[in-house]
Amino acid sequence: MTITTTPTPTTTTALRRAAVAAMTAAALTALPLAGSSVASEHRPDHGTWRGAWATSPHAPTAPLGPNWSQQGFSNHTVRQVVRVTTGGTKARIELSNRHGTTPLRITGATVARTDKGASVKAGSVRQLSFGKGRSVTIPAGGTALSDGVPFPVKALESVTVTLYLAAPTGPATFHHFASATSYRADGDHRSDRDGTAFTESSESWYYLTGVEVSGGAQARRDGIVTFGDSITDGVGSVPDANNRYPDELAERLAAAGKPRSVLNHGIGGNQVTNDTTWAGEKGIERFKKDVLSEPGVRTVILLEGINDFGGSLANGVVAPTPEVSVEQLVQGHRSLIRQAHAKGIKVVGATLTPVEGSFYDTPAVEAKRDAFNHWVRTSGAYDAVVDFDRAVADPADPDRILPAYDSGDHLHPGDAGYRAMAEALDLDAL
Repeated sequence: MTITTTPTPTTTTALRRAAVAAMTAAALTALPLAGSSVASEHRPDHGTWRGAWATSPHAPTAPLGPNWSQQGFSNHTVRQVVRVTTGGTKARIELSNRHGTTPLRITGATVARTDKGASVKAGSVRQLSFGKGRSVTIPAGGTALSDGVPFPVKALESVTVTLYLAAPTGPATFHHFASATSYRADGDHRSDRDGTAFTESSESWYYLTGVEVSGGAQARRDGIVTFGDSITDGVGSVPDANNRYPDELAERLAAAGKPRSVLNHGIGGNQVTNDTTWAGEKGIERFKKDVLSEPGVRTVILLEGINDFGGSLANGVVAPTPEVSVEQLVQGHRSLIRQAHAKGIKVVGATLTPVEGSFYDTPAVEAKRDAFNHWVRTSGAYDAVVDFDRAVADPADPDRILPAYDSGDHLHPGDAGYRAMAEALDLDAL
């Protein structure tokens, strides 16, 4: 996620534009990175399963507020609610220990239909198994898939996944900015129907990185992954409302009678070209783990780069990252495009949204943003382009988010802004 403090005073639009022409020319002639050979993670029955919900894991951290990642869990039950974007007759979950330093023991897990808060609907709890056993140990850096369980689910239905962690886990692999409430209880409450034991809450996801479904429809490769930073992650949207732009896109597809898998692989604060200690591996590295390993993906939407340009600014909260030029970000996107095309995945490039009035509002950042957006619109590097910049900009001041679309920090859209972004996407182009 990007950080907001007292806004930096803006300079005139004319001064901002002064450097754009030179940087644009350099960006348009930037040399592409060499293509890389990417092998997808092995998944059992890959062709019969499709992603219904997903998130990207990263290392435990707490620079922007408390969560449970650094201390981990011990004799705790963690209950997490997610909304699937496509339906099926069977379900399974993916758990990640990608950033763990020791093996992770999952004592038991269940899936159920969501009721209210931490409660689940009566009669809907299904015990999950892992290789026919109720428990599983995931090695440090590893991932586990549960066995499939009969569990009819419809597109846009919420499901509740509950994990019982009896032994101390150590610091937890997690996803910080969930914009959704997770719940914790002492002891083993994996099969509880009501939520009274779950007296603690957090707005992060822990270990859970995917829900997959099979059956219910002809298996087809038409899934969509949204890849990016906090604006893809949905920072600024109302928690538990499922109003991130990927959620709104899934709703548009369902309303059109064409429900499809829409998987959100945004990480708040993430960059294309730089690793960070608090916002995950750089995009060009995590892409193969988070996108290319997903089953049934046909299209990826790339919206990332504003943190590359603004991450070098000192803010007193997280350490600044090396400065990134337009040319470097262009080459990073070219690398992502090559990785996707090598796997037969179509790429939709997105322009970077306005930052005027935010912490990132400096002449240098704005000039880079303008130059990069020009490259996105004109380079022909992508299979299609969506202009999120113009979709949420104020017509009277195109460098600023329209007030009705602004979450309040002048950087992240609110619910209405995310809806406008989803509506800007051409469903046929997907």
